[in-house]
Amino acid sequence: MRKRKKLNLKVKEQFQKWLLVRILGTVVLSSLVAAIILYLYSSQEIGESFYEAHIKIRRVSDLLIPVILAGSFVSLLSGTLVALFLPQKIAGPIFRIEEDLKEIQAGNLKKEIRLREGDPLKGLARTINTTISFLSSKIDKGGD
Repeated sequence: MRKRKKLNLKVKEQFQKWLLVRILGTVVLSSLVAAIILYLYSSQEIGESFYEAHIKIRRVSDLLIPVILAGSFVSLLSGTLVALFLPQKIAGPIFRIEEDLKEIQAGNLKKEIRLREGDPLKGLARTINTTISFLSSKIDKGGD
């Protein structure tokens, strides 16, 4: 039986923090909105309409269904927004790196991969640039 590797949270620590902050921020924000909706709904004063409806309401869940649905909708909406926009922050730089690597592969060893400030894959681009620069200098020296 193979021994399972330990989870290494130190690998790309900055990138993991960046991703974690965005996902947790969305979860916390959607939870807060759902809690506010629940609070506003539950803090309404009980009036005559409640006393008239007591015969129709059999369970507490009957009262909370609108709140549960509103909270679910907020969570679904925020999750959808994260799913739509977060991958763009990663896919954009990957696309840029791939396009630049195609040019390098075609023989342009002077090409440098440039990403915008704050792109999460800037470290990868820097490593690739350093590697290509090293290989280019080796080729210029005759392959020592």
